[in-house]
Amino acid sequence: MLKLQEDGLSLEDAKWEGYADWRNRPALKAKHGGIFAASFVLVVEVLENLAYLANASNLVMYLSKYMHFSPSKSANNVTNFMGTAFLLALLGGFLSDTFLTTYHVYLISAFIEFLDTGLIILTIQARTPSLKPPACGPSISWILCEEVSGAKAAMLFIGLYLVALGIGGIKGSLPTHGAEQFDENTPKGRKQRSTFFNYFVFSLSFGALIAVTFVVWIEDNKGWEWGFAISTISILLSVMIFLAGSTFYRNKIPLGSPLTTICKVLIAATLNSCLSPSPRSAVANLAASPSHQTETSKGTEENCKQIPISSLKFINRAVVGKPTYPALECSVQQVEEVKVVLKILPIFACTIVLNCCLAQLSTFSVEQAATMNTKLGSLNIPPASLPVFPVVFIMILAPVYDHFILPFARRLTKTETGISQLQRIGIGLFLSVIAMAVAALVEIKRKRVAINSGLLDSNNPLPITFFWIALQYLFLGSADLFTLAGLLEFFFTEAPSSMRSLATSLCWASLAMGYYLSSVLVWIVNNVTENSGNKPWLSGHTINGYRLDRFYWLMCVLSVLNFMQYLFWAMRYKYRSVGSSK
Repeated sequence: MLKLQEDGLSLEDAKWEGYADWRNRPALKAKHGGIFAASFVLVVEVLENLAYLANASNLVMYLSKYMHFSPSKSANNVTNFMGTAFLLALLGGFLSDTFLTTYHVYLISAFIEFLDTGLIILTIQARTPSLKPPACGPSISWILCEEVSGAKAAMLFIGLYLVALGIGGIKGSLPTHGAEQFDENTPKGRKQRSTFFNYFVFSLSFGALIAVTFVVWIEDNKGWEWGFAISTISILLSVMIFLAGSTFYRNKIPLGSPLTTICKVLIAATLNSCLSPSPRSAVANLAASPSHQTETSKGTEENCKQIPISSLKFINRAVVGKPTYPALECSVQQVEEVKVVLKILPIFACTIVLNCCLAQLSTFSVEQAATMNTKLGSLNIPPASLPVFPVVFIMILAPVYDHFILPFARRLTKTETGISQLQRIGIGLFLSVIAMAVAALVEIKRKRVAINSGLLDSNNPLPITFFWIALQYLFLGSADLFTLAGLLEFFFTEAPSSMRSLATSLCWASLAMGYYLSSVLVWIVNNVTENSGNKPWLSGHTINGYRLDRFYWLMCVLSVLNFMQYLFWAMRYKYRSVGSSK
């Protein structure tokens, strides 16, 4: 208190408006928030992503080797699991905006993943032979292996999707919680927040590095029960570290359901469109009124540019004339907030195809590598460790971008952002096009080696190094860095304050939809090719019989079309946040 008086500040001046500490008391500027508080989140993300990827990165091999699913079924089960986990991030974001703080949603989700029976079920099943289908020896044909079914399959999927529930809550709350530690009303705070998102991706990659090297080696050499145990320990440590930072966090007070506001505005606009607007409530008058120019609400950003009222004119009808029902009365600010959400949705949609490409890294790419020579000298590299290449590249590129490329771009463009969020996303989408073309060419080379060596129908390793597969990993890893960091910052800065957790969760929802799209594409491709009288491209019990090269070329064409669509929307987007530039 004496320190505040010496600085000429009252207690009210020292408070973060709209924020509370972990005991629900007003958060203080001298004590809560800042880079130190956000650093706890970065450490937690390392452990959280380690726990997640420790299983997800090698899951396709576990399902095919121990549960005896075919390559395509294994790939689809992995994409469905990962897609569900990321889609549940929307639930975590919704709860953070509506009922609970991001602080509480993270803790609840982490305890669900750690204390629920999900990891316990998977550990017990991996350790107990009687809970798995009979083992397939080398003398038994893959086709004759018994696929997991009945109660054993139910045990597997119940365990997986309980874990997915905890992962979703964490993904939907943790990045927003870290970003909320910075003061967005100052240039320093906004730059620190941008740095946080870059290092959030760095931390995510650091956790992935440990998962795809050390943990994958443990799973392949010591048993899958050890992999699940490591995940459990990582989640426990992450909770302890997160709690250690409790006294330093500032927690955004929930402002009510963003979905309620969105639905109310859309319904009001639809109903009012059937009525003639009254002259005294015309949109032009609203735009010119002083209340429109200055209207703000508690907990929302100050000093942000208002989006022109003339945009999305249909939505303006929500505030024209007397509301059909009193419950549907909307303010100008609510209308403007819904407009922002509608305008960011096309950007969100354009990232789904990229994440469909990324899904191949956890599925077909791993199975391709498993058919190749995975030796590095005397060391045998597990195929699931292939993501180490993009992970290491991201860990190098993230700090280089933040400390060298970004300051240079700021001096060059004379803007606070240097390279805008939409430009970063665009770079990522362009790199995904190159990645799919490289993947197709590498698969052509791999199949040619298999044919020339007479090993097309054999399970023996092909005389070609798995480093060829690393090329597509590098390009897709770079695409992921630019797109994910850009998306996280874009959604957080552009979304209204009352919808930030939900908007940020769209990043993970895009991943989910990308994984689901991958499963749908596999199904469509197989049905179309089979109905045309040919052998399905992606069917059979060995990856050597697949036409993955054609599938990758299809993904390349879709990525080109997606990139062109993205350019259309990005070039028309108008930023609303302070410090952003087109």
